[in-house]
Amino acid sequence: MLILDSNTISYYFRGDPQVVPRLQAFSPADIGVPAIVEYELRYGLLRLPPEAANPRLLALTALLRPMQILPFDRECAAHAARIRVELETAGTPIGPHDTLIAATVLRYQASLVTRNAREFSRIQGLQWINWHEAA
Repeated sequence: MLILDSNTISYYFRGDPQVVPRLQAFSPADIGVPAIVEYELRYGLLRLPPEAANPRLLALTALLRPMQILPFDRECAAHAARIRVELETAGTPIGPHDTLIAATVLRYQASLVTRNAREFSRIQGLQWINWHEAA
């Protein structure tokens, strides 16, 4: 399973030529989206004026509908706590939302599609893909 980060979905909606064809090549059933990613996207859209937000919220809902929305559960919590302690101990913490996203990816033993290699590369055992890097 591939799990999408917020930036990947944002690039998809911008029509990014590195993201759109790759995402469309997968069945939505093989794509997961952490609930925290849906939160981040909805929060960002709701900050826009309603006339701009509403059509984008409808488009987001349509995109996500056939995908698996992955809840943050106890197993995710265990991974997140370990990630945070390891990174803080190393003096290389990452943002709290990214910690929760990474924990979700580890819980589902999947690969994260993100452009945020700077933070996610710090997490031991996390598989990630950057569609903006040369293949």
